[in-house]
Order: sequence, then structure tokens, then C-alpha cells
Amino acid sequence: MQSVWALLSFGPDGWGDDIAYGVLVTVSLALVTLPLGLLIGFLVALAKQSSEPAMRLAGNIYTTIFRGLPELLTLFLVFYGAQIGIQQAVRLVRPEAVVEINSFVAGMVALGVVFSSYASEVFLSAFRAIPRGQYEGGFSIGLSPRQTMRLVILPQLVRIALPGLSNLWLILLKDTALVSAVGLTDIVRQSSIAARVTKHAFLFFGVACLIYLALAIISSFGIHAIERWVGKREAQR
Repeated sequence: MQSVWALLSFGPDGWGDDIAYGVLVTVSLALVTLPLGLLIGFLVALAKQSSEPAMRLAGNIYTTIFRGLPELLTLFLVFYGAQIGIQQAVRLVRPEAVVEINSFVAGMVALGVVFSSYASEVFLSAFRAIPRGQYEGGFSIGLSPRQTMRLVILPQLVRIALPGLSNLWLILLKDTALVSAVGLTDIVRQSSIAARVTKHAFLFFGVACLIYLALAIISSFGIHAIERWVGKREAQR
């Protein structure tokens, strides 16, 4: 029977390099999903506080759907359903064409829309916490609506929304484990393969738990550093 260190070692006889690759995939997926989710969430928040009833309705429908569906089901809908829909559309032009959606892209889109549905509520709460006088003050000194948003509102919005977005980042980091269901070689999938091959399930899933905890701790330090930086910038204004 191989020792624990031999099983976790790097090289042809160990699983360390496979798990390390899974960590890289997990972190990469979370990092590319974050800006997508933040951008969509911000736009949805703008829509939900728009003066246009149609925009508010569209924003409310979006958040209701993607906050109500389980994340795994959303992933399956994107990976399987979108693939079928795109293939049918492409075949109208090229009947022989075959379309396949990459599992990484499917995970990014699925986790991005789920993240954005929750982020939109964080942004919306932050918008409502900013006094109306801040907008009026920007207009009174000759700033355009875009300048007022960029120079006056956004700095305050980031400071107010940061704690809520930080929690969503930690949730996103854990939700990346779902992409193993569509074949992406993340931490969970690599650990599952190692556990099946070596019959040491407790060891490899325990290592996966420790890796996720380590990522959460590192993220917490990063979040605290960002909060301190935002606080200093706000104090200098």
C-alpha cells in the first residue's frame, strides 16, 4: 500500500500534479466568472431602479429566475440546453455543422448568471443607501449623469457593496465544485478520480476540503486588504 506522501507526491506515481491542476482550473474559473457576474449584476441593478417599467420588469424577472433555480440545474441548462439551441440555430445555415460548448465556458456562464442575480441585489441595496442629494450635488456643479455616476456615486457604491460582494465571492469559489458534474477537471473531479483509482476516498476528499479552506482563508486576507484600501481612498476624498 502506498504511503500518504507517495499518493500526494508530484510525478508519475503520485496525484499531486493532478490536484494542483484542478486547483488552477478552479481558481481560473472563479476569477473569469467574477467580472462577468459583477458586470451583469451592475447592469441588472441599474435596470431594476430604472424609471422605465419594462426595464424594472426585465430586471425582476432575471433575478427571480436565476435566484430561484438550483445552481446545478442552471449549469445543466447552459451546458446541454444552450448547446442544443445553438446547434439548431447554426444548422439553419450549415446543416452539417456540429456545435459543442466547452465545459469551462458553460461553467463560467452558468455561475456568472447566478452570481449576477445575487450581486444585482447587493448593488441595488447600495444604490438605495446613497442619498439622493449626492446625485443632485453632482448635477449642481455641472457634471453630466455619466460623470456623476463615475466620480460621485461609484466610489461610494463600491464601499457600501464590498462586504456583500465579498461574501458572494466566497460562495462563488465553492460553487465552482459543481462544474465537475459536466466533466471539468477541477479540484473535486481530480479528487474523485484519485479516490476511485487508489481507494483512498477519505484522503483525497479531505485534501480537497483543506484546499477549499485554504482558498477561503487567502480570499479573506485579500478581501480585508481591499477593504482597507477602499477605506483609505474614501478618507482621502
